[in-house]
Amino acid sequence: MTAITTHVLDTSRGHPAVGVPVTLEMHLPDESWKRLSGGVTDGDGRLKFVLPPGFVLQKGAYRLIFDTAAYHRTMETDGLYPQVTIAFVVRDPAQHFHIPLLLSPHGYTTYRGS
Repeated sequence: MTAITTHVLDTSRGHPAVGVPVTLEMHLPDESWKRLSGGVTDGDGRLKFVLPPGFVLQKGAYRLIFDTAAYHRTMETDGLYPQVTIAFVVRDPAQHFHIPLLLSPHGYTTYRGS
């Protein structure tokens, strides 16, 4: 199993958020961010394979960027947040990091899942 996974739930509709573009980036020593991968949430609102094939998770800072504007357009809603960025720190690369996003048109929350 990959070391980073995510899913998006639309709490205003009570179902998975399908078709949300997601990008994973890694923070580099020069203070820039490097794009590692990207994808779109599936029918269950999940992006199961976030890390690129062969990538070995390292200690450091990462961020998931969710293009929520694209999702809100498909749902024909006016969302307040066009993008949600969740930055997190990997201290132990052997652990699994499940980073969910609970989304509504005017709010969002996240937590470390299992």
